[in-house]
Amino acid sequence: MSVISRRKLIEKAGLVAVAAGRAYPAAPTPSPSGRRIKVIIAGGHPGDPEYGCGGTVARYTDLGHEVVLLYLNRGDSGYLDKPPAEDTAPVRVREAEKACEILKARSAFAGQLNGRAVVDAAHYDAFLKILESEKPDALITQWPIDGHRDHRAISALAYDSWLRMGKKFAFYYYEVSSGEDTLMFSPTHYVDITAAEPRKRAACYAHASQTPDRYYALQLQVTKFRGVEGGYAQAEAYVRHAQSPYDALPQDL
Repeated sequence: MSVISRRKLIEKAGLVAVAAGRAYPAAPTPSPSGRRIKVIIAGGHPGDPEYGCGGTVARYTDLGHEVVLLYLNRGDSGYLDKPPAEDTAPVRVREAEKACEILKARSAFAGQLNGRAVVDAAHYDAFLKILESEKPDALITQWPIDGHRDHRAISALAYDSWLRMGKKFAFYYYEVSSGEDTLMFSPTHYVDITAAEPRKRAACYAHASQTPDRYYALQLQVTKFRGVEGGYAQAEAYVRHAQSPYDALPQDL
């Protein structure tokens, strides 16, 4: 019978902890502190980045960093046969611009249709061009097994671009409406949004056409629960990709 040394036992325990999603290895290089960085937060629809990351966005921009909310679509009706008068995109775009103004962020759109996301070679290339032109220092996108197909689509497009760009910038996943849309999300990092919560709330309520009373109430439960986990009154939670080259959340800068 072979004998396992104490050192090997500790190493094995560490690997199990990492595999279980409880912790990731320390970032291999320092965060890009001491300079202004650009962060792109990708979401399927206008409102997704605000609900999942609005407090974090406020913290970034208050520190002087640039944040771009990149929406996969403009929140249109999702049906090509609808007459223009019934198209919801103009309203949703105005709401997104108002939300970005509150958060001191910038809006951008990837040009797809609500509920009709396409993930193929051409759209991978198109999304890559967007990110190459933006040159982000960090990319935060939606959880790849969210319930909504547009969330899964932008997650796949963002991840593919990060891989093709050589994994040279920080990469994270965020959650929205956990328990209803995002499932099986085990955070590695938490951002304290206690002071920033009123601005997050205002940005989410800027999406007045999307029943914010219902959705913000659920998101508030999530941030309070993540606050309990992270040791804050309210927090937003993230999963950092294990191969992300550095940490780039607000507290790391």
